[in-house]
Amino acid sequence: MTNKMRILIAYDGSDCADAALADLNQAGLPRQVEAHVLSIYAEWMPAPASFRLVETGLTQYVREGEASALAMARRARMVLKSSFPDWEIHPEALPGSPAGLILQRADELKPDLIVVGSHGRSAFGRLFLGSVSQKILHAARGTVRIARGRVKEPGASVRVIVGVDGSTGAAAAVKAVAARHWPGRSEVRIVNGFPVIPAIGDGYAAAAALAQWIADEKARARETIEKAIQILKGTELTVSKVMKAEDARHSLISEAQSWEADCIFVGAKGLGAIERLVLGSVSSYVATHAQCSVEVVREPEE
Repeated sequence: MTNKMRILIAYDGSDCADAALADLNQAGLPRQVEAHVLSIYAEWMPAPASFRLVETGLTQYVREGEASALAMARRARMVLKSSFPDWEIHPEALPGSPAGLILQRADELKPDLIVVGSHGRSAFGRLFLGSVSQKILHAARGTVRIARGRVKEPGASVRVIVGVDGSTGAAAAVKAVAARHWPGRSEVRIVNGFPVIPAIGDGYAAAAALAQWIADEKARARETIEKAIQILKGTELTVSKVMKAEDARHSLISEAQSWEADCIFVGAKGLGAIERLVLGSVSSYVATHAQCSVEVVREPEE
């Protein structure tokens, strides 16, 4: 039985994957970690028994693919060891479909965190996640980090934004931040956004109803923020708060950009503004559009 944090890192040798490794320096991860670096290579359908293939171009191609993938995973291990010398790191190479294999391996390992790179590099490209990252983000059972952060010196202070909305998912995101081991002078900003819904109808009654709705939303937002601050008490993080009369998706993105945040933490499922009915829309939007890294936090399944 081990108390080590367990991380599954998808690595394909691309610039994006290398950036994801560097980004882990800003993730507040502990010294004791069991990390699995997974590289995937193409798999060919086996030939029928009647067709004797001993050494062919295809079998040689697969063997070279396996060797290349394992070499990539080992190279990633070396890079990680330079920043995290105490980590226990296992390089792995498996054949098949990247998204499916990463999810399968995650089901087997039950990691505390899955790390994938985002294949958006330009300002336009950052609006879209790679198909593998997108599938893992939506189908994984655990917390997923979409890594696209700025490269910093190890030990540099980190700025983290946490989106809160009163949901259990948002509370899990706050707890995840509180449990990490952040460098000195790191900061966390609690952000709650709610849209101002236009009044339906005319006259004093409609205006009064809208004013009351806004007042209730502000009160709920203040209570939600204070609960988050209480969870973060006792950490060495400097805590600030922002409450905006703006859609949560846009408030998180705009605040991260203006504050130059390194990462945004959100719950996988949150509460919408109207009837709290749209689940996952905020986390999906933020993971897709943010220019910094994003962690979508899921509470461990029983």
